Amino acid sequence: MNHNTPLSPRPLHHLSAGAGRRVLTHAQLRSHGVSAAEAGRRCGPDGPWQQLLPGVVLLHPGPPTGEERLHAVLMYAARERTAGVPVQPGTEGPPASAYGEVMITGPAALTLHGFSSTPPLPSLEVFDVLVPRLRRLRSTGCARIVRTADLPVPEQVTGLPVAPVPRALADAVAGLQDAGTVRRLLTEAVRGGFCDPAAVVRELTAAKLLTRPHVVDAVDSLLAEGRALAESRLYRMVRDHGLPDPCWNVDLRLPGGPRLGGLDAYWPEHAVAVELDTRAPRPGRRHDDEAEWSEYARKREHLERLGITVVHITPRKLRDAMEQQAAVVRTALMTSADRGPSAYVVVLPR
Repeated sequence: MNHNTPLSPRPLHHLSAGAGRRVLTHAQLRSHGVSAAEAGRRCGPDGPWQQLLPGVVLLHPGPPTGEERLHAVLMYAARERTAGVPVQPGTEGPPASAYGEVMITGPAALTLHGFSSTPPLPSLEVFDVLVPRLRRLRSTGCARIVRTADLPVPEQVTGLPVAPVPRALADAVAGLQDAGTVRRLLTEAVRGGFCDPAAVVRELTAAKLLTRPHVVDAVDSLLAEGRALAESRLYRMVRDHGLPDPCWNVDLRLPGGPRLGGLDAYWPEHAVAVELDTRAPRPGRRHDDEAEWSEYARKREHLERLGITVVHITPRKLRDAMEQQAAVVRTALMTSADRGPSAYVVVLPR
């Protein structure tokens, strides 16, 4: 035997064992000693295999499962990256890193993240796959190509690269015309704790979707939902972390003077206030947003000049670091005696 002698093909029976290994690219089959001619014969009308997507083979004759179609879509979109990835015994398919700069997005990604308002994987006819803008690919079969010049960092879900929820949500909304469906998706994203409203609005803005009236209406509902959820978490923070009860949702005024502004929580005896920042930038409202933010900054500076400590909390901080936020408020309350006396203010229900 010399170095020009071809290697004997590996036995093929092991290729059909295991869910992940039942989907391979033509290049991966060649690494197992399966020639293009042999793969074509086995994918024929009476063969035991089938070509699921261009360059991607399903190693059994029956209908593909949702998991197999997901792997096939990723392999199709990243064939040049998965071509040389060997299939390791006992694995469930190529590691997520082998797929390179591609990831599942849209409804399938939301289902993988755990959304209940998106269809289960087996009922989806196509899977959206996010790829770099300059990739020369076309949508075909169960693979729908979504191009972007700004790829997000994928999250690993069940071993698959999946777009983060805000980006997957924007890609899903882009293909929807039903206002009720859009509203349900946005509401679940916030109510289910998958992301905060500001992140959703940023992605919808970047995708130029806030020019569609039914999306704008859904975003208005989303922001209201996000505000209500943040207030609920603020109540829970005070209760669960043993903080004294504040005056909730109040307006402050100087005696006989102007209104100082509204606050979500206020401890009069300590001159400590909490304000939730639920602002989210909206396209077409830049001047309104700038005016709102300027007014917010002026209010905070005015209150602090009067000796009132304002603790600024975002919905994300309440969601991800409630204990830390409670400690910040507790410290402000405990150190109030060390500060000079505050101005007298009138506290009114908001």
